[in-house]
Amino acid sequence: MFTTRSPARDTLEHLDRIEAWVRARFSVPDDQIVLVSEERGRVPGFPPRLTTVLFWMARDERYRFRVFKPAAQVDKSDLPLAWLRPALIDDGDADCC
Repeated sequence: MFTTRSPARDTLEHLDRIEAWVRARFSVPDDQIVLVSEERGRVPGFPPRLTTVLFWMARDERYRFRVFKPAAQVDKSDLPLAWLRPALIDDGDADCC
């Protein structure tokens, strides 16, 4: 009834690469979590695949952004600039990108 879908091996490499870039760009400490995922675009007008990044700087400081490309196509230049971090705060608003 339920199946677990694991990303392809090459996709995992891309996700790891993006995680390393996020840690470096935003100075995320090693003891904090960075989650990178590739998902299908479910909203009309969105690309078919997009990459979502969540990261924490402290227990209650969660940040989120999306890159409207599959993980394999994400480049360092697609990441927000470090000084934009306050604009990436994830307050739980479902409509946020």
